[in-house]
Amino acid sequence: MKTRIAVVAVAISFMGSAACFAANPHMGTWKLNEAKSKLIPGMGKNMTVTYTEQKDKMKVTVDGVDKDGKPTHSVWVGKADGKAYKSKGNLPWDAAAYKVVNDRTYEITTMKDGKMFGTGTSTVSADGKSRTVTLNSTDASGKKVKGKAVYDKG
Repeated sequence: MKTRIAVVAVAISFMGSAACFAANPHMGTWKLNEAKSKLIPGMGKNMTVTYTEQKDKMKVTVDGVDKDGKPTHSVWVGKADGKAYKSKGNLPWDAAAYKVVNDRTYEITTMKDGKMFGTGTSTVSADGKSRTVTLNSTDASGKKVKGKAVYDKG
């Protein structure tokens, strides 16, 4: 009887952790909606962002164009624990830290060579059909800039 209870307890805990990932509204592919966005002039555009689960981590794949219209691609794998994890690719930053704010929002900090590049949030709408990313950064001239990118699930 004790063995059966232990097996059921373990099964329930695995189901609970799987449900947490399955319920994460960020998971999936997001396409930039330029009409609803207020992008920062002189910065690139992340056209498609895909969140996928990888065991106890998440993988974020970003495809877009830089300020000159050249293709960009980046892959970040890490936990949403507020710690910086390296990214691979050709975006202006080389690491990012994700932190859970609530069940629909991440706080994101991007870094370049160990120094902060930008901060922002990524929030999925209540209906799960759109995601809004806010960005606070500094442009090449040292001026503080803000932007907003809206993505549609798809």
